[in-house]
Order: sequence, then structure tokens, then C-alpha cells
Amino acid sequence: MLKCMAVDDEKLVLDLLVDNIQQVPFLQLVKACRNAMEAAAILHEQPVDLIFLDIQMPGLNGLQFLQSLKNPPMAILVTAYKEYALEGFNLDVVDYLLKPVSFERFLKACNKAQDLYNLQQKSATKEEAPDYFFVYVEYVQVKVSIPDILYIEGMKDYVKIFLASSSRPVITKMSMKAIQEKLSAFRFIRTHKSYIVAAGKVTAVKRDLICIGSLELPLSENYKGEVEKALAL
Repeated sequence: MLKCMAVDDEKLVLDLLVDNIQQVPFLQLVKACRNAMEAAAILHEQPVDLIFLDIQMPGLNGLQFLQSLKNPPMAILVTAYKEYALEGFNLDVVDYLLKPVSFERFLKACNKAQDLYNLQQKSATKEEAPDYFFVYVEYVQVKVSIPDILYIEGMKDYVKIFLASSSRPVITKMSMKAIQEKLSAFRFIRTHKSYIVAAGKVTAVKRDLICIGSLELPLSENYKGEVEKALAL
């Protein structure tokens, strides 16, 4: 759900924006404002993810308002003046809508905003995820560096974690599903019911084998589609 705000000094246009927002399932309207100063006060109290913003408004115009914000939300400009388009996109706005705006065009802009928001959230999750985890090895917690992992082999209730820095694998009691969840924010590929491989370590793919240097690991028919997608084959 994207929290949003609409800002336009024309009441009829503002009412139409509000009506359109209420028809989009993934939008939640926080406030409809008649000028930039009112919007600034609201943002100070309650940040939003997306703002629908007119450009030509008395006092502080829409572009000046965006430039004044330290951490501006995503913005969709809604205006009658196409000459501001270049300046708007220089401010990294999501979209630029010319009045009068059809609901179809409005929805297209909203979908772009949602896609961008989802991408930002996914990137933030990856950045925040630690690049290591701990596993029990003979009653001792051992740290495993994720960038050091070459591949993982499942053996019933245990997994072997093979590392670039060691000739001996780390063996711990864990299911393949559990370790796959630990690696979900990183580029690892399930190549077989018993194998997970670091995508960045793959050097070649054969008909039924996936290679890490001279090492050849099984590639199951059931996972070929996933492998091809992950490696852009």
C-alpha cells in the first residue's frame, strides 16, 4: 500500500485526483492539499510514499516545492503546462501527466510508481541483509561468509556448505529449504533437489551439469528454467 498525497490549487482538479486515488487499490490517501505550504506541513508530521503534484500554484510552485524537500517522496506531476516536462524529469519524477488526465493514463502512472517502490524496497532489503550467518557444527556456532560459499549439498537432515576459502565443507544439521531462506537476499540458484549454487561462481552450463571451474555439479531438468532465468541464458 502506497501512502500518497494530492496537491493542487484548483478544487475541481483536486477532487478528481482524490476520486482517482480512491479507485486504485494499492493507494492510500493521506491528505489532499490546496498549496505547497500546507503539503509541507503535512509531510513534516506524516511522511508519504507518493505525491501527486500540480506545478503552477500560488506562492511556492510544485517544482520549487520538490526542490525544497530534503528527502522528497516519489512524485507524479499533474499539470496543464507541458513545457515543464524536462525540468520535472530532471528532478526524477515518476511520471508527468498533462491535464485533463484520463483514468487509464492516471492508473498507468500509478503502476509505474508501485513498480519503482517495490524495486526500492527489494534493494533496501538486500542492502540491509547481513552477508553472513551462523550454524551449529558439533555444538559450536560457526560463522559462514555468504560471499565465500561456492555451493551447498543436501544430505537428508544435513547440508554441506562448500567454501572457496576451505578445502573442507561446513557440515550442519539443516534442511535445504531453511538454508535457501537464509540465502534468499543473495544470488543463489537451486540446480537440483540436493544442490544450491552461487550464481556468481558459475563458469559454465552444460546439458545436465553446472560448472564452477573444473567442478561439475548436477543440473536437474526440473530446475533448468530457474537456472536459465537467473543466469540470463
